Amino acid sequence: MNMSLQFLGAANNVTGSSYLLDVDETRILVDCGLYQEREFKHRNWEPFPVDAKSIQFVLLTHAHLDHCGLLPKLVREGFEGKIICTSATKKIAQIVLVDAARIQEEDAKLKKERHQREGRKGPYPELPLYTQQDAEAVFSLFETVEYETELKLNRSVKTIFYDAGHILGSAMVKVNASSDNEQRAIVFSGDVGRCDKPIVRDPTFIRQADYILVESTYGDRALEGSLDTKEKLADTVNSTERKGGNIVIPSFAIERTQELLYVLNELLIEDRISHLMTFVDSPMAINVIDVFKQHPEYFDEDMLQHIESESSPFYFKNLKLTRTTSESKAINHLRGSCIIIAGSGMCTGGRIKHHLIHNISRPESSILFVGYQAKETLGRQIVGGAKEVRIHGSMRTVKAEVSQINGFSAHADKNELLKWLAGFELPPRKLFVVHGEDNATSEFARLVRENYGWNVAIPEYKSKAILD
Repeated sequence: MNMSLQFLGAANNVTGSSYLLDVDETRILVDCGLYQEREFKHRNWEPFPVDAKSIQFVLLTHAHLDHCGLLPKLVREGFEGKIICTSATKKIAQIVLVDAARIQEEDAKLKKERHQREGRKGPYPELPLYTQQDAEAVFSLFETVEYETELKLNRSVKTIFYDAGHILGSAMVKVNASSDNEQRAIVFSGDVGRCDKPIVRDPTFIRQADYILVESTYGDRALEGSLDTKEKLADTVNSTERKGGNIVIPSFAIERTQELLYVLNELLIEDRISHLMTFVDSPMAINVIDVFKQHPEYFDEDMLQHIESESSPFYFKNLKLTRTTSESKAINHLRGSCIIIAGSGMCTGGRIKHHLIHNISRPESSILFVGYQAKETLGRQIVGGAKEVRIHGSMRTVKAEVSQINGFSAHADKNELLKWLAGFELPPRKLFVVHGEDNATSEFARLVRENYGWNVAIPEYKSKAILD
């Protein structure tokens, strides 16, 4: 058996997840993600590292942009195979890709106009990376699979998807390959979720693998528990309301927004915060909420009980879902305090930038981060303590109260990742630590070696491993 694995993304960085698995004549790409860190964004524009036509399958772990966001580019470069994922991932990925294309088209237009005014050229082409038409060209290639149902790709390669507990429809992917009387099992963790999180079920424990790729976003730290998360959210809402400001929350449209609504709904039921107007100002998040409503089979028991008792977090009083641009603009003319949840989660684009412009220089307002902020993103600059930040071409003074709640993260922390790895009954031939910044990957690799004595590697970008 000739088997190799090449690390085409999320190697020594967090975004751009993409791994190429070659098994004899079968070529499989696991994830095809967009780079979001400024220092790596140029990779989005480069030709795909291998011939897109040579890839027969894409196994998609979930619908976050850093895992699916380069699919339109891959298809435009010639990929004609199958994109295999869960039903919820298919629906959410379609929403995500069209929205990403729309934002790229809008940003390219604004950038071109700004550069023309300033008489300069930017570091990237003044064209979108891909268009909405490119995004829609991906749709016909999707093929769905249920959790824990073996899917035969060809005579020698099979795959099984397991619930990753990260976002709705997210999966860990196991590839079983056999050739010349040899068998190998490779597990791609995707993004591992946390236990006891709202809405979705806990991550699945897998028992056997010869090779494992594990994410390490929070491989160097322990995160807050759910009780701390609720307390901090309540404190932020109440203290900001007393000052007369707004609570502006940059949030990922998928899972994070829905989880925020879940916790806010609980705080309202418990009468721990005032019944402020709460805006979900993200058409994509609203569309994703619709997908959640269509797939209760992915929910955990607590979420199902909320629905049965008619206390769904998607319907509470004073919740306003704003789809149109005019509705979005009207939010900033309201008097008094309100909660504004808008995308994107790292402030790299979308409506959140407009709300930051109206609130970031107001001492009475709060900017609350509830997710990971990648290096060089606007969100990372703000949460890192920058006194001034550039938004839409102009410098803005940061006077608002800036805080971060890590307990909302949909990523397992170092202890939860170690616990997940402990579920394997035998040590793998090798563990590859991916999807993390340098300090996180190196620290988590050390922890695994120290605790389990496994053979651990931290792969470099574009490096190739022979899986013998």
